[in-house]
Amino acid sequence: MAMSIFQTHLIGNNTVNIHDQFFLHQLDALVPADKAFLITDEHLYENYADVIKNFKTIILPSGESHKTQSTVDTAIRQLLDMGADKDTCIVGLGGGVITDMAGYVASIYKRGVRLVLIPTSVLCMVDACLGGKNGVNAGDFKNMVGTIYQPDMILYDYQLLSTLSKEEWVSGFAEIIKHASIADLNLFEWLEQHSLDDFQTHSHWLRELIQRNVRIKLEIVKKDEKEKNDRKLLNFGHTLGHAIEKKYQMPHGHAISLGMVFAAHVSGHFGHMNADEIIRLRHLLQAYHLPVQHDWSVEELMPMILQDKKKEGKFLQYVLLNGLGNAFTKAVDLVSFEALLKDYST
Repeated sequence: MAMSIFQTHLIGNNTVNIHDQFFLHQLDALVPADKAFLITDEHLYENYADVIKNFKTIILPSGESHKTQSTVDTAIRQLLDMGADKDTCIVGLGGGVITDMAGYVASIYKRGVRLVLIPTSVLCMVDACLGGKNGVNAGDFKNMVGTIYQPDMILYDYQLLSTLSKEEWVSGFAEIIKHASIADLNLFEWLEQHSLDDFQTHSHWLRELIQRNVRIKLEIVKKDEKEKNDRKLLNFGHTLGHAIEKKYQMPHGHAISLGMVFAAHVSGHFGHMNADEIIRLRHLLQAYHLPVQHDWSVEELMPMILQDKKKEGKFLQYVLLNGLGNAFTKAVDLVSFEALLKDYST
């Protein structure tokens, strides 16, 4: 089947082509194997070794705990050992951990080489591989080191989703619900009319869903690549969510779901959402098997929240909803935020 470009986005000075109806075995038609260095993890390599056997491959350990500078250093040493030059193309094959590190490697190796991403999870397809953010964690703090570096191409092979666990599907839908909540009420209503099983079993609905999410995110990024204004809206649920994710070793989407529910509560506190809208958000998250409550410790989470990149002095630039489908940022002082969190937790 011929590959098609279903979206092209100019982000800053970079053109990002997104190919649809791509299959992994077609990779060498787009990226010559003699120029490509493929970065993936050990789990994916086991699954697709035969398909990518013609490519020079760097295999990294799986999991968020390995998203570190030392892992990136290992990949760079392997690139040097294998003779990768300025004409190299880094191909990141994996979920968000791999695409974040592959993008970071591409941005700093030889001061920048070509980058192609092949997302293998729902979460990565609709969020992590889009927008050019990349990097690694620093200790307990997520994504504190990195760059913004756009890929030349993002290649979507929906067959790669066939090996995902239910938990990975569920985690990805947290970001889908986030996009609907901040920018697209029609998408929110469409999700209310369907189920996770619908999208897993109807490939045309899944493709449409992913395309809509790609457009939502990249339309925001095109306006604000460096996250000075509108791009901050994509952080809905992430301030508290990132702290929960790290502290309680929770899947990203599950933690973001909890963060969104709390952000909706804060939106209601300030008079921007009514009770029915908050209930609709909670019900939609639950319908897609995402958590809406957790027994967390405010005392354990606040030190991590204080390290959040959205903290500015004594304030958090916190993303709230002015009703479903309409997000905005509000400066919330840290004392008030902690009081709201304590009140919500009791």
